[in-house]
Amino acid sequence: MAVRYFEDYEIGRQISAGEHLVTSEEMLDFARRWDPQPFHTDELKAEQSVFRGLTASGAHIFAISVLLTHQFEPKPAVIASLGFDELRFPNPVRPGDRLSFHSECLKKRESRSKSDRGVIVFHDQVLNQHGQPVATMKSTIMIARRPPA
Repeated sequence: MAVRYFEDYEIGRQISAGEHLVTSEEMLDFARRWDPQPFHTDELKAEQSVFRGLTASGAHIFAISVLLTHQFEPKPAVIASLGFDELRFPNPVRPGDRLSFHSECLKKRESRSKSDRGVIVFHDQVLNQHGQPVATMKSTIMIARRPPA
C-alpha cells in the first residue's frame, strides 16, 4: 500500500478524496442519536423551518468529512489530528447530496522535538455534487516523515 509522508506534501498542492451519498435515512438516524434538532429529525418540522426542508447536522457533515479522508490514495501517514479551526457550514446538506473532500496544503514544518514527524496545516472543504462548499475548515495534522532507507 502506498503511503504519503510529510515530505510528499507541497504547499499549495491540492488533493481530493471520495464520494459519499447522504440519504435521508442516514441523516435521520444520525440526528436522532447525536443532534436531535427538529429540522434534522422531523421532515414536517424541517419544511416549516428556516431551512425549508431536512438538513444534515453539522456534526454529521464533520463525521462524513473524516470518513472521506480515509479514502485518500496514497494513504497519509497520519500520526494524530492536532485540531480543527474555523469550521463553517456555508450551505446545507440535503438528502441525495453526494459529498467529496478536498484539501490544500497551506503550511508545514518539521517537528521541533521529534525528527520522525512534521506538522501540516490544511484548508479543507467538503463539497456537494454542485461544487458548493457544505463544510470548510483548517486542520492541523501530525504526519510521519519518510523512514530512513
